[in-house]
This record gives sequence, C-alpha cells and structure tokens, in this order.
Amino acid sequence: MNKSKYLFLVLTMVLTFIGCKEKKDHPNANHHTKQDSKKEEGHHGHHHKSDSSKTANDYMHQSNTEDLIERFESKERDDYQKPEIVLEYLGDLKNKKIMDIGAGSGYFSVKLAEKGAQVIAADVSDEFQEVIQKRIEDNKLENIELRKIPYDSPNLADNEVDMVLIVNTYHHIENRIDYFLKVKKGIKQEGELVIIDYFKKELPVGPPTNHKIDLETVKQELTKAGYTQLDVNVDLLPYQFIIRAK
Repeated sequence: MNKSKYLFLVLTMVLTFIGCKEKKDHPNANHHTKQDSKKEEGHHGHHHKSDSSKTANDYMHQSNTEDLIERFESKERDDYQKPEIVLEYLGDLKNKKIMDIGAGSGYFSVKLAEKGAQVIAADVSDEFQEVIQKRIEDNKLENIELRKIPYDSPNLADNEVDMVLIVNTYHHIENRIDYFLKVKKGIKQEGELVIIDYFKKELPVGPPTNHKIDLETVKQELTKAGYTQLDVNVDLLPYQFIIRAK
C-alpha cells in the first residue's frame, strides 16, 4: 500500500469514529427519545403515577377544560357515580336551596335543578361557570344560579342554604377545617353538608391514591369544624363514600 492510500484509510477511520461518537452523544439520540416518549405517555395517560410533589389541583389542571368536561359527563362516570341513586338517597329536594361546591360542568347541579331544588352552582373556574351558563340557557333552567367562589371560601351568607353538596372535591380543598367552619355557618339550622369522595385506595377511576383523603381523616376534620352528627355510608357507591354532616 502506498503512502497516500494509507493516509486516506487512516483519515476515513478517524472521521467514522467521530461521527459515531457524535450520534451517540447527540441529545436526539434514540435512548433520549424513548425517555421523552415515556414522559409524554405519563403526562397524557388516563391513569398514571403522579409526582408526589404535585397537588390534587396540579393533577387536575394537567387536563384542559374540554377533556375534563368529557370525563365528568361520561357514561363511565354515570356507571360508578349512580346519580339517580344518590339523589334518591338524599330524599325530597324540591324547593330546597342547595349549593353545589365544585360544580364543574354542572353534572349534579343540573340534576338537582331537575328535581326541583334551587341550586347555586359554585366553582372557582370561570371556564366551568361559562359551561354551566350555556347548559342553563340550552335547557331553559330557571332554578340554577352561578356563583364564582375563591379557593378559600364557599362565599355563603349565614344560614343561606338547606344543603351543601360537594362531590369529588374535598381532596382539592386546603385548610379544610377553616373552610368547613365557613360552610357550616352558611347552612340553616336543620340543613346538612353532604360530601361524596373517593376511597383512599387504588381505583380504576379518580385521582392518584396519594391525592385522596382517607375517610377517618375526613371525619376528624369535620368534627373539628363543628359538625356533631356524621352519617357515613360506604355501601351505596362502588368507589366513593358519602358523609351527611350536621
């Protein structure tokens, strides 16, 4: 082999080695792409392990309003939420004034109104309030009013309502003892607070387990907030407990 061919061969080998190393180290190499795909899958998956540093509100806000509405109003929810059974369990609601805290898309607010209740659909979200307003107009419902509430208060006047209903929202509330003291002041003497929320265990629906509040903690917090009568039902719904508190 002459000298020029030998130098050409050496140069080719060097360039090939450098090229392979750059491909391996490049941020778009395959092993990075796989990791990014897993992150994306985790972010958009219906049920996934959550970052323990995230709150229940952070978790919910990973989804946009349209996706949340689709989930809240789905056939899947009807199957486990059993709204007609819940409403029957609550008794005669006609002419009762009820605040639905965390009304969301109006899933329960509309059903309460159809049973003859005077409903305050309360939520912290302007977008959800707009959704309910459209449902009110489309269904010509005259017995639902909207109320935008802050995160730290139900924004109730003293003795304003007969019932406060809070479904799948208890675990979103911070400073709960103080919050439910305010709720209690807004309920009439013979009225009640009704809480429906998920059992704190792995379930096919609802938030990650670490975002749920266990039943005993809920009972303790309500007692500290001044509720002296707690009627607990763990059999009516497959994935949720119900507390009627006075």
